[in-house]
Amino acid sequence: MACAYTPFPEASATTRDTMSDIVFDHIIVGAGTAGCLLANRLSADRSKRVLLIEAGRKDDYHWIHIPVGYLYCIGNPRTDWLYQTEPSAGLNGRTLRYPRGKTLGGSSSINGMIYMRGQAQDYERWAEVTGDAAWRWDQVLPDFKRHEDHYKLDAGAPPVSEAFAALHGSRVPPTTQEKRINGMNGGEWRVEKQRLRWDVLDDFAKAAQQAGIPATDDFNGGDNEGVSYFEVNQRKGWRWNTAKAFLRPTCYGRPNFEMWTSAQVSRLLLEGTDNGQRCTGVEVWTGTEMTRAILKPGGELSLCAGSVGSPQILQLSGIGPGELLRRHGIAVQRELPGVGANLQDHLQIRSVYKIRPPKGAQSTLNTLAASNWGRMKMGLQFALQRRGPMSMAPSQLGAFTRSDPDQPSANIQYHVQPLSLDAFGEPLHRFDAFTASVCNLKPTSRGTVEIRSNKFEDAPQIAPNYLSTPEDRQVAAQSLRVTRRIVGQSALARWQPEEFKPGAQYTSDEDLARLAGDIATTIFHPVGTTRMGRDDDEMAVLDSHLRVRGVAGLRVVDAGAMPFITSGNTNSPTLMMAEKAASWIRAGQ
Repeated sequence: MACAYTPFPEASATTRDTMSDIVFDHIIVGAGTAGCLLANRLSADRSKRVLLIEAGRKDDYHWIHIPVGYLYCIGNPRTDWLYQTEPSAGLNGRTLRYPRGKTLGGSSSINGMIYMRGQAQDYERWAEVTGDAAWRWDQVLPDFKRHEDHYKLDAGAPPVSEAFAALHGSRVPPTTQEKRINGMNGGEWRVEKQRLRWDVLDDFAKAAQQAGIPATDDFNGGDNEGVSYFEVNQRKGWRWNTAKAFLRPTCYGRPNFEMWTSAQVSRLLLEGTDNGQRCTGVEVWTGTEMTRAILKPGGELSLCAGSVGSPQILQLSGIGPGELLRRHGIAVQRELPGVGANLQDHLQIRSVYKIRPPKGAQSTLNTLAASNWGRMKMGLQFALQRRGPMSMAPSQLGAFTRSDPDQPSANIQYHVQPLSLDAFGEPLHRFDAFTASVCNLKPTSRGTVEIRSNKFEDAPQIAPNYLSTPEDRQVAAQSLRVTRRIVGQSALARWQPEEFKPGAQYTSDEDLARLAGDIATTIFHPVGTTRMGRDDDEMAVLDSHLRVRGVAGLRVVDAGAMPFITSGNTNSPTLMMAEKAASWIRAGQ
């Protein structure tokens, strides 16, 4: 018997008349990056009944799977929560679109597909602030490797060094069924080389090396300083989201696994105990009625709704800052002032350079996509070969370096693209150009996620407070100067680059920080809103095993648990956290 799948509000053969009669050993809220992995690991024990609840629909929208389809998924209610930030002083009063995935796979279905672990020192810092050595680099590395399926370790691939092999690949071989259906060699999370290159990006990489940034062939060894094309979570030119990796076919074939889609959690169910509170289940809106899913005695609920969704659900359930809850008429069940605080994100500053492609070199996507022939060529290339611009991640070339020589490690990251536009969602410019987006990897600005009412339907207030500290404004100005230094190298001279944004006439720290506020946008890495920490840290929401303080049977397993943002893209670190949480849950720790 396969799993029970219930899409609300449509009728289904597996829908039961009384949903509240169903009890589970494990309830997972959010079928995103962490939730899909957690469902896979916990349902492997056939004696445990597992429910996975997703507010969005199944990931059967075609643009999810075509890599360039992120352009049609972000800002689309079919796949995106459509959040907006509050006006930000650091952005000169602007608000930003704040995409978060609302479908199976969550943000792994709409993100940039970049495989990035961060820096070893990120995890040493986590271990220090939590007092738990389980978060040290050498202790999280096995959790990254457990699910990784790296193309360089494929059968028939060229030999790799012992050092690379020690850092990559899976300790757990795939099942025969997984090998047959997904072609897996290692774990479930496929990592591949991009299936395209651009002349202007090749020359940008050479210019970066001329500017002192070394070439690298692996961003994921613990020190990501260097320049290279990004590796991506794709399989044979298609996006590889966590629903494909961890739910299909494995979970779908398990009779103890159940999944509800189009089902939004309105609040957690809590009951008082001698030691505080215990989570006993969830209340769920199906689109037509409110129902409940109940935990068996001793069962656990894992919130995997992300750095925006998880604090919102906690606050709606009476867990969070007391003053905020009382203001919205919510009874305080457990006062935890850190719920919704400590929001961190990577802010990308998008410098645009007009260029003149030299004879014999590729045009940029701006002009390629402007003609019917160019669009036809791209479509045919993808249809016949799964290559070309339709297979590309939002950013192709990456670089990690230091905003100034006194930085102890790389503190800024580049995402370089052979295209340009005024803002995300706007048309491409009609001239050839490239964009060198740079972000501060270790921001000191902190923001908040807070409910705006006691209604679960109302989106929360998201206030990232970008560029609100002198340190962040200084790094913003310095990073724009680093961009100019790279672009000024001889390797790019044949392209005759001309700074279009922010404008070469601006040179002072004050001007550059102000202009950064005009052209910067989120790179979609919100973390930290339910952070873990030591017992004596009053702002820590979770202990080091991701358990909510004072509420038994409840964990938060998503990027909100990070005490500090990682030095790079945050999707794969979130998977690592889910891997670690799964082992603790199974062991009752």
